[in-house]
Amino acid sequence: MNNTDEKVIELSKTKILFLITIACGFVVGGLWMLQLDSAEIAAQRRFNNPILVHGIGVVSIAFFGLCGLFGVKKIFDKKPGLILSAAGIFDNSSGVSAGLVPWSEILGFDIFEVQKQKTLIVKIAKPERYIERGGFAKRALNRMNYKLCGSPIAITSNSLKIDFDELHNVCNAYFKKYGKNA
Repeated sequence: MNNTDEKVIELSKTKILFLITIACGFVVGGLWMLQLDSAEIAAQRRFNNPILVHGIGVVSIAFFGLCGLFGVKKIFDKKPGLILSAAGIFDNSSGVSAGLVPWSEILGFDIFEVQKQKTLIVKIAKPERYIERGGFAKRALNRMNYKLCGSPIAITSNSLKIDFDELHNVCNAYFKKYGKNA
């Protein structure tokens, strides 16, 4: 195998700043929902349940606050977002990055799409090995990815200096070259 055959895809600081800005907007929206008076909420035609509105506010603050924190962490991350090589894929693209995934464990790729947002799903032979990596939050998110997409490893181009179609093509080309069936 040729160890110099490596494709390095950097993190896109511009895309990450944009995602942080969106996350901050949702946190502000959650704070606004949380500060609404119960009587004011009850007087609305729609969404007139104060517990529901305040609950959505809390979930928004918690989820998007965490997303924003992961984004801030990635802004200062000097490592590339994704490296494809003869050894496998090294994923550092998100808050639940998988690290090194050897080609011997990769079965192929699928595309998971929600609201025109595409995610590259890395199908692997032993998903439980990747589900159990990291702390409690990372394990929970890996489990959720597995239940939703069929794999704990999901890569978007949202934080990478590459568009989705090119990401998909590059991964498939490396898989053809180094994967199990090569």
